[in-house]
Formats: sequence, structure tokens, C-alpha cells
Amino acid sequence: MTDTLIITLAQLNPRVGDVEGNFAKLRRVRAQATAEGADVILTPELYACGYPPEDLVLKPMFVAEIRDAVEALAAETADGGPAILLGAPWAEGDKLYNALLLLDGGTVQAARYKVDLPNYGVFDEKRVFDAGPMPGPMDVRGVRIGVPICEDIWTPDVVECVSETGGEMLLVPNGSPFDSQKLDNRLQHATSRVVESGLPMVYLNQVGGQDELVFDGASFVLNADRTVAATLPAWEEAVVTTTWTRGPDGWSCAKTQTVEPKTGLEATYRAMVVGLRDYVTKNGFPGVILGMSGGIDSALSAAVAVDALGPDKVRCVMMPSPYTSDHSLEDAAAAAKLLGVDYTTINIGPAMQAFETMLADQFAGTSPDITEENVQARSRGITLMALSNKFGHMVLSTGNKSEMSVGYATLYGDMCGGYSVLKDVYKTTVFELCRWRNANKPADCLGPEGAVMPERIITKPPSAELRPDQKDEDSLPPYPVLDGILTELIENETPVADIVAKGYDSETVLRVWRLLDRAEYKRRQAPPGVKLTSRSFGKERRYPITNAFVGVYRPKKTQQAAE
Repeated sequence: MTDTLIITLAQLNPRVGDVEGNFAKLRRVRAQATAEGADVILTPELYACGYPPEDLVLKPMFVAEIRDAVEALAAETADGGPAILLGAPWAEGDKLYNALLLLDGGTVQAARYKVDLPNYGVFDEKRVFDAGPMPGPMDVRGVRIGVPICEDIWTPDVVECVSETGGEMLLVPNGSPFDSQKLDNRLQHATSRVVESGLPMVYLNQVGGQDELVFDGASFVLNADRTVAATLPAWEEAVVTTTWTRGPDGWSCAKTQTVEPKTGLEATYRAMVVGLRDYVTKNGFPGVILGMSGGIDSALSAAVAVDALGPDKVRCVMMPSPYTSDHSLEDAAAAAKLLGVDYTTINIGPAMQAFETMLADQFAGTSPDITEENVQARSRGITLMALSNKFGHMVLSTGNKSEMSVGYATLYGDMCGGYSVLKDVYKTTVFELCRWRNANKPADCLGPEGAVMPERIITKPPSAELRPDQKDEDSLPPYPVLDGILTELIENETPVADIVAKGYDSETVLRVWRLLDRAEYKRRQAPPGVKLTSRSFGKERRYPITNAFVGVYRPKKTQQAAE
């Protein structure tokens, strides 16, 4: 029995599928932990393969490669250095588990398996993993440690089992994606488990971007009295060694580093930066290219790209048509100058004329309409894709969640792109983020200090500029109204009658609902983008494209009318 335990918390950013790279990073962490006298290292959920691996774990050769890598690393622990609690997919017989493995003394000494496999929102673990049995604690260097995995602490049962079978502390590996409400939810669940069990807890989370998910880290340690002994930084890797002592009332962690977690607009902005940075770098793109229209969406997208990648890896292209205003030309150039990016102007007028000539016979006898507007947007999409193909930069789409919700976007036009940082950002939040970034610059961002776009980009009325004097409000409700309705319909699934009861016009609510439903076919063809809200488009919100359900507004009966 020991009365002291040194635990290194490895808040790391793995790359899904990069077994060799992930293990190389872990070996470097172990060398640091050895120098700091650690007894054990805790890694995030499924660190060996990166989280979430999705169908990669259905490939037997992938799982076998991980097992070989685990056993090779386990053999190295015969050197007397720290043990490793390693998250990995692990096969036993015909079962495949989301596991936490104890590597110590040269072997894989023990394994515990995730019990509660999430199957909601962005999660689909029941599809690829088997649920494990209720786990008792592991004996780690003479200490009985419970290792519930991520979702296992969102309900009481697993922690209760650990407590009842003699567990002395809880070390919890997580792959918990960011959304704007998640930080409080994690702390509430963790605190509940600590109070119920009387055991201290380490909550260790992954950090970094993986496709549409971004993990914020923000790991923490709670002592049994609910005091916070350590908080790790959000949005960056951190390796922190903690000291634990056994006292009359059990184990406690000495206060280590505490970094106040960021919330609100700063958290959202940093999520966008990290999501884009990792998507571009982990996929090997040399940089990004985007259309700089002089509007607010492209200005914010460009700012995020520069903060994520640096100005030398961002190329902006203004593609004016006959309807592009002088102030758009001026604002686009001014924003590009503030950001220090490569900026080019390519006039799409010749492309518009070519399509007009090519389609003249087919369109004879018709009047110009949205068709000609879409030709402009698609001419810009073709231009950006041509530059991307020639020089390798990924096209960054600039559409926001409000537009994508109601289909105010052109397939194969402004929807062209490999990734979208605004996909889960409502238009009203776009305005807020622009004002915030003009006044603030996070330390890990690579862009300039001070303003990153002219004030006029933020204050002028939004317009697609596809016809003379066009404004977004010609086609849509004012954005504060639209976003209020969309938040109710998307995030909360609020019935129409209840939305109307909140003060919205019934016809406007019905119109927005029908636009939302009809645009599903467009969203299925949209590029991926970082998840920021509690209900992002894609895996988290799955509606059929072919859908005959038409909403009808039925006013709610008041009690007086019912009588």
C-alpha cells in the first residue's frame, strides 16, 4: 500500500488512424512523466486510434495494428517508469470494446470496458462497439482506481459499482466534443458522481479537431469535497503532473495549475480556429482559398482562416459581377489588407456572358429570374475550384447556419468548398463574433492584433449582390427574427404553436419551418463544418429529404376558451 501517487494527465490531440504518430507522441509524454517522477499516465478516450474512429474499428487489420502497438508499448513499461492507462479499441473473442488498458511491468495488466455506449447526437458507438460489463476498480501501483469511460459518468450506475467494489478514486478518460453548453454539463455530472460516491475524480478530455467535431480539452480534477484541484487549458495540448496523498478521509489531489475556462464568444471563436486548423493540417492541405465578397460572412471566414493557419496560407479572391457595389470592392480589399493575405480580383462577367450566350436558345421567351442569379454564384464556385485544383488550396465555404437552414445558398455555387467554419453559426452570432474579434485576439491565433475587418462590413445591410439593390431581407425575415425562430425549430424542436406563443408571427414561423424542411436536400450536399451548438446539421440532426409532412398552425387553446 502507498500513501502517495503521482499521476500525469496527458490532454493530447491525436490524429484518427495515425497509430504510429499517436504512440510516438505518447512515448514523448512518458519520457516527460518519468522525469517528473510519475507513477501513472492517463490518456484520453481511445487515444491509441484517435476519437471517434467510426468504421475504422470494423477493419480487423486496423484493430490488429493497434494491438501490436499496445503490446510493444506495454513491453517498454518493464523499465520501471510510469504505468500507462491507455484508451484503445480492444478485441476479446468476437467482442470489440471501447477500452482503457493498464500497461505496467512489461505487459497489459488489466482492461476495463465502456458500459454506456452513446447513441445520440453525433455519437454512434453502439454500431461499432460492444458494451462492457460493470467494471470494478483496477489495482494501479497499490491503489484501487475506477476508470469509467466518458459516458459512463453521465449516469450513476458505473461509478456506484466502482464505489461499492472498493474504488478509491476515479480517473475518467473522455472524448467529449465541444458545444456552447457542454462545459457546465460536464462539471454538473462530474460533481454529481463525486458527491454520490465520495471519491475524487480526474476528468481528462481530448483536445483538437476531427472532421466536424472539435474537442476543447478543459480537463479538471475534483477532490471528494468538490474543490477544484486543477484545471487544464482549453484548446491546446497540456501535460500536467499531479500529486495525490492518502489521508484519513481518502485520497486528495494537491492544488496544481488552474486555468479559467473561456466561455461565450471567445470559446466559440477558438473552436472555429482549432476545428479549421486541424482539418487543414491533419489532411495535408497547403492552405485555403475563399471568395472575399466584401460581406460579413467571407470577412469572418477569412479572419478565422488567418488566425488558424497564418496569412501566408490563406488566399482571398474577389470575383465581381456587374452587380457588385463599389463599397464591396473597397471593403474586400481593406479586409484583405488588414489580414495580410494574398488578394486577387477575377471578374466573372465574361463567364456570365458565356453562359448567357450558350443558353440563349433554351431561355428564349423567358424573363431573367433566380436562374441567372445562380449562374453568377456557380461561376464563382467554378473559379474557386479551378484555383484549388491547380494550386492545391482547399476551398473554404463561407455560408452560415441561418442561410443553410432556409436554403438561402446556391448548390455548386457559394456552397462549394471542402470545409465551412460558419456552418453552425447563426447570422446574428456572425455579427457578434466579428465585433468580438475586432476587439480581441486569442494568444494562440496567428492573425494580426486589432481590427481584422472594416467597421462598414459589420454595419451595412447584408446582400448577396446577385441583382440590383438586393438585400437579404428582400427574401428573408430580419435576421434577429429568423434566428430566434430557427433556434426554436432546430435546437429545441419547439412546436409551432409554442413559438407563436413567444411572440412570433404565425405565418412567418410556418414559412421558416417550410423553408427549413425543403432545404434538407441542399444541406446533405454541403461541406462539413465545425460543430458549435447543441444541434448541428449533419450527424446530429437527421431528417429525410423526401418528406411529405407539412406543418399546420393550430393555435393553442386557452383555459378560458376550453371552458
